[in-house]
Amino acid sequence: MSNREERIQSEASALWRELYGEAPPAGAQGSDMLDLMLSRLPEAGYDRLKSPFLRPAGMAWPKAG
Repeated sequence: MSNREERIQSEASALWRELYGEAPPAGAQGSDMLDLMLSRLPEAGYDRLKSPFLRPAGMAWPKAG
């Protein structure tokens, strides 16, 4: 396991413990845990920002779909 993967595993495990109050699933890799946690989040809507200093061409929005 690379250093990067070890850090992801460690962070994902810590986040899992904080969110669910239990140990992460046995044998789950960091990326798998992150996928599970993110799939449980509610969909977030986006509101248009209102500011006289922002122009539509200066904003990036997620692609619909």
